[in-house]
Amino acid sequence: MKVNRVAALWIVLSATAVVVLTLCVLCTGSVPLSVGDVWAALTGRVPQTPTIDADLAHFVVWETRLPEALVAILSGAALAVSGLIMQTLFRNPLADPSLLGVGAGAAVGAAVAILVFGGALMAVGSTLCVVVAAMTGATLVVALLTLVARRVNDNASLLIIGVMLSLFAGAIVTLLNYHAAADGVRQFVLWGMGDFSSVGLPLLPLYACCLLPPLLLLPCCAKGLDALLLGHDYAATLGVNVRRLRPLLLLAAGWLTAVTTALCGPIAFVGLAVPHLARALVGSGLHRVLLPLTMLLGSVVCLLCQLLCSASLLPFALPLNALTPLIGAPVVIGLMLRGKAQA
Repeated sequence: MKVNRVAALWIVLSATAVVVLTLCVLCTGSVPLSVGDVWAALTGRVPQTPTIDADLAHFVVWETRLPEALVAILSGAALAVSGLIMQTLFRNPLADPSLLGVGAGAAVGAAVAILVFGGALMAVGSTLCVVVAAMTGATLVVALLTLVARRVNDNASLLIIGVMLSLFAGAIVTLLNYHAAADGVRQFVLWGMGDFSSVGLPLLPLYACCLLPPLLLLPCCAKGLDALLLGHDYAATLGVNVRRLRPLLLLAAGWLTAVTTALCGPIAFVGLAVPHLARALVGSGLHRVLLPLTMLLGSVVCLLCQLLCSASLLPFALPLNALTPLIGAPVVIGLMLRGKAQA
């Protein structure tokens, strides 16, 4: 009962933080907006004391900041819960969504699109083509891993296969970079920095439709994930169909990572750090409380990063992938030193 009360408290606090940080993201940026301006833009009403042109406020909120905030919320939840699944499935506290090469597959697809066909893409809409290419590369890796998981029962072997896929994909990206033009290399580096604004309002419904079904269905696997913490053999004695559950979990984690990486670029450390933070806060490994809390904390971390990236507090812009390790690395190190990180 104590765990339930503590978990409920942190879930409520995390949900409140998501709302507050979303409002901060909507108000902060190169065009500062008051809470009244934001509320008027969201509801379509005319503010009583406007501080900025209503049409400009409506454009900034609906076309730029609200999509970025929603993408940060969805991306944080997807990456964090993917990390939780990977750490549970492999019983490894250092596992994260990029462990099995899904992110590397997306990077190969993006590299082919940008470095090989970069000149042609500029004429036909480069962003959409890069997204399609990255999604194709990541999906191929997910499909391959799902097939391998049905044939390989040993987690260590599956892990090694994933690492080899990452190294192989990294070698391809290195070769493409070596022979690419300077403009293509620069564009690929920018993609690799991560960006929540790359989705935009037109692609947001598709992005949500790709991520929400697995996010909503994963809590149904909470009991199976709890059993997997005890080992696959013990889980099988409890009635868990490990041969069916493991490929489904890999597919869910891989799909969430693939969609997020393809549209927002590789985002580091969220999947690694947030599950540890969730376990430390509730002091439990029960997935019925860890799954919702991990999703909310992932959203909080990504909203905080988006706020810092868009805030006018610094005289220079900050890339997203420079912030996530700055937040995630101290969290993981601190929890490890305190002995709170659990597999």
